[in-house]
Amino acid sequence: MAWDFSTEPEFEEKLEWAREFVKERIEPLDILYPHLQFHPLSDELRPIVDPLKQEVRDHDLWAAHLGPELGGKGYGQLKLALLNEILGLSSWAPIIFGTQAPDTGNAEIIAHYGTDEQKELYLQPLLNGEVFSCYSMTEPQAGSDPQQFKTLAVKDGDEWVINGWKWFSSNARTSSFVIVMAVTDPEVSIYKGASMFLVPTDTPGVEFERHVGLTGETEEQGMHALIHYNEVRVPADALLGGEGQAFAIAQTRLGGGRVHHAMRSVATCQKALDLLCERVLSRETQGSLLARKQFIQGDIADSYAELAQFRLLVLYTAWEIDQYQDYQKTRKNIAAIKMLTPKVVHDAVWRSMHAHGALGVSNEMPFGGMWMMAPIMSVVDGPTEVHKVTVAREVLKGYEAAPGLWPTEHVPAKKKEAEEKMAAYIELLVGNS
Repeated sequence: MAWDFSTEPEFEEKLEWAREFVKERIEPLDILYPHLQFHPLSDELRPIVDPLKQEVRDHDLWAAHLGPELGGKGYGQLKLALLNEILGLSSWAPIIFGTQAPDTGNAEIIAHYGTDEQKELYLQPLLNGEVFSCYSMTEPQAGSDPQQFKTLAVKDGDEWVINGWKWFSSNARTSSFVIVMAVTDPEVSIYKGASMFLVPTDTPGVEFERHVGLTGETEEQGMHALIHYNEVRVPADALLGGEGQAFAIAQTRLGGGRVHHAMRSVATCQKALDLLCERVLSRETQGSLLARKQFIQGDIADSYAELAQFRLLVLYTAWEIDQYQDYQKTRKNIAAIKMLTPKVVHDAVWRSMHAHGALGVSNEMPFGGMWMMAPIMSVVDGPTEVHKVTVAREVLKGYEAAPGLWPTEHVPAKKKEAEEKMAAYIELLVGNS
């Protein structure tokens, strides 16, 4: 019977190195160079960042999400989850380790669906950590309903002409190219009539209306673009995959992305718990440590138990992906961890922030940025409600309606059935005596 919660010693050594490396060498970048992770390296930063990336490569941890054929080590999703629990502690760490979103998902779909030419032009620079990319799907009027998408791509000779608006296209500001979803056949369902296109951001007609920031960010820090695709002409070979394949491609990308978000969120929750425990052991009120107060002890117990459950489901889902190599087969649990992520993060961060009092809500502690991860995770890659529906539908596939008027566990019917079974058994015993 195979049932194990241990990590092989060789990979645990790599994780130990990563923990120390992130804490001592990468976290200082978060303090000194915030908000610059997805910007081209300056003359000041390049001599710092490039050697860090090389150290990661030297320790065989670069782009751990990829197989050997794409420059990774083929560690799989379970080991990536263990690594992401460390990388999620730092905003710079995913960049240094070559596992940053949205580039990881974009690399995955180009690897799966791209031509050799597309891989050379777009994939290889991504894998080398030389450029950034953007996934441009959501539209301002559509929200989470792709049936309302209006961005069109029309064939014109040997070219496609793209027109429409895309909203919250993350990292488009500094990306070399965007992957755009556009309707190519409006006469059929969006799920069969949309296609993906690889579009360099310097293509004429790619107009950045504005770069939206997250709550608390200044306008200059905004990285989520409102883009107008205004008569954007791209060659026929800009099509990624075949016509009408956009949603098949999207599921490949979003399945992995949702898991990776959850993996990194484990780190956020663990950091919140660590800060909570440190704080309550450091402050006294009403004659005793905060750690001795029952309300605080309840918060610690809740945060620990919720994190432990969440982490185990994330790891199990990663294990399933490695086993099946098919995101559709793990759809239920992918949706479940995506559904859980915002609540677990919110509650863990809130408890810790609250225990820090005024300091907790100040800009002298990291809770503001950590807490914002909860509402972000509740909408990114699909809102929580959509994932709850997916979980429910997948769960219901394993059940069927009761065969008669009463539920199968209806006590009177069960009693009658038991009496009939026992009567037959007793009759058999009597006949054999």
